[in-house]
Amino acid sequence: MTALPPGSTIGILGGGQLGRMLAVAAAQLGYRCHIYAPAGDNVAFDVAAHSSIGAYDDHAALKDFAQQCDVVTFEFENVPVAPLETIAGLVPIYPPAKALEVAQDRDAEKRFVRSLGGQTANFAIANIQGDVQAAVDAVGIPCILKTIRMGYDGKGQLRVTSQDDLADAWAQTGAQPLIAEAMVQFDAEFSVILVRGQDGEIRFWDSPHNVHVGGILATSTLPAGALVESQQQAARDMAAAVATKLDYVGVFTAEFFASSAGPLFNEIAPRVHNSGHWTIEGAATSQFENHIRAICGLPLGSTETVAARVEMQNLIGDDGDAFEQILADPAAHLHLYGKAQARPGRKIGHVTRLYR
Repeated sequence: MTALPPGSTIGILGGGQLGRMLAVAAAQLGYRCHIYAPAGDNVAFDVAAHSSIGAYDDHAALKDFAQQCDVVTFEFENVPVAPLETIAGLVPIYPPAKALEVAQDRDAEKRFVRSLGGQTANFAIANIQGDVQAAVDAVGIPCILKTIRMGYDGKGQLRVTSQDDLADAWAQTGAQPLIAEAMVQFDAEFSVILVRGQDGEIRFWDSPHNVHVGGILATSTLPAGALVESQQQAARDMAAAVATKLDYVGVFTAEFFASSAGPLFNEIAPRVHNSGHWTIEGAATSQFENHIRAICGLPLGSTETVAARVEMQNLIGDDGDAFEQILADPAAHLHLYGKAQARPGRKIGHVTRLYR
């Protein structure tokens, strides 16, 4: 394994806040970043040495981008896999495209995890509108209908509490293949965030207790509590098995429900993750820096938590208007993403509070 020297260029597919924070971490280690993303409010462009606007299926533009980079990564899991084959022979890509393939298909994702011994909620597939009733019958009501592909932060999902909810379920979720997931009884949600180096070394951050509101992460808190802590090792073992099977390089996230049956797998994210934002101030090495270290072949940094209590709160919509009050709190570390418009339901920043 040969480390990529400082001064090299890291290509990042995706121009959102995760790309922005990756670029900041890369700059601190002496790397330049080149962001590639479709036109839009690409806040990562503000902090990158270079940026390119292009569609993810524009093979010529992707090839030109790759030829200017020494390694390529991505900041979100909905980058189309097929076009990456255009650049696979030109530049190393971490994490591997296989991780995207698994994460982009909820059916494949759950079957993959089950093949490695993981526990998931019961599920059934509806490939056409006529299959929806049978899929719901297979898992029972209440359940959740989700699009098999795409969708995040509660988008592309419908909670089913009665037969009446099925009347226009297909149309509400975009008239595309769906997965019906049984509603599970759980006491807490938590995530396992790990980093895996090119040499296969894996390090874990402590798992936070995650609270979602309206399908969007609201807070991630450490310590996570006795229940989560009692299930953390089993969840780590599962996440590590998935990452190893994928020959993964970089930061990898797996979300779990803490239940009476043990940790139930929910979904993976082959990237840095919102529930790991606390690591910027709350850990010896942040998820963003360790991702850069991993994809560049550098030694991994310590993932130790550095405060007695840590709380990360997402700032949604106009929450960022309270920036002066937040900054007046000596425990608070404010991150605003520079987004042009604070729409309802849109993440515009986060604040992490450390209590030592």
